[in-house]
Amino acid sequence: MKHILPYLFEYKKLSKELAKETLIKISKGEVNQSQIAAFLTAFQMRSISVDELAGFKEALLELCLNINLSEFETIDLCGTGGDGKNTFNISTLSAFVVAGAGVKVSKHGNYGVSSNCGSSNVMEHLGYTFTNDESTLKHQLDKAGICFLHAPLFHPAMKQVAPIRKELGIKTFFNMLGPMVNPAHPQNQLVGVFSLELARLYHYLYQKTDKKYIILHALDGYDEISLTGDFKVMSQHGESILSPKDIGLETLNANTIEGGETIKGAADLFVNILEQKGTSAQNQAIFANAGMAIHCATGKSIAESINMAKESLESGRAYEAFKNLIALNKA
Repeated sequence: MKHILPYLFEYKKLSKELAKETLIKISKGEVNQSQIAAFLTAFQMRSISVDELAGFKEALLELCLNINLSEFETIDLCGTGGDGKNTFNISTLSAFVVAGAGVKVSKHGNYGVSSNCGSSNVMEHLGYTFTNDESTLKHQLDKAGICFLHAPLFHPAMKQVAPIRKELGIKTFFNMLGPMVNPAHPQNQLVGVFSLELARLYHYLYQKTDKKYIILHALDGYDEISLTGDFKVMSQHGESILSPKDIGLETLNANTIEGGETIKGAADLFVNILEQKGTSAQNQAIFANAGMAIHCATGKSIAESINMAKESLESGRAYEAFKNLIALNKA
């Protein structure tokens, strides 16, 4: 690491192999905390390369505890975070809406780092106990249509750097990696990213896989469809820029999709929305993202997929999926 840090500080790029090797050393505890902090910070000073991102991804997947859920056709809805927007937990709520619509979800998540409250914070507060037991996760998928994969239980490298990420309080390349390293290797992926540059890197890497995927980036900076303006969509079929009107929804003000200031506040808001007590703006943001996930997994039109998302929430099936998951977890 002593040789790598000066190399990075000269704005030089790592090869895929060296990036992979370095992250493996970090995950095995062979690098001290000061060096890890410097390593993470170096990538805030310049853009990450596609080879570096690919190397880091390979390292995490090689080291992770893999879970075989291949008997289910699942999708993950996971944003990179790091957009600094502090929205409510749109992707996690959307995951339950997708499950309520009959599409199996293997949701990868973690505690919040650069936001007030990540998906793991909410799920833990609401009574979900994290597990990496394969049979338990399969049972949850079968009965509730959704399971939750808490990243530190599957990724030793993430666990190793978690305290440092929290102390830094800024997005790091681990934000970029999260959606790409789901240990269940879902066949379908909806991923939101915080920049167009990162969207292009993701697009390049996902084109080399057999996944069905959609990459989202709101042009005003959100790592999801915020409906506050136009948004970029990339998939194996190509790319386009859409407006809220294009998908039959309204343009929203940013303050209408802000999250709670505390974990309890975020969790209360989460349940309120599932209980159909959310605002029109909150619901529309969920319909957009859940609809796009259904579109990705099923191939149905965006309009039909958004209608399926609406019906899932308004019929109570999304809330049933949540209650079933919590009940199964406590059984």
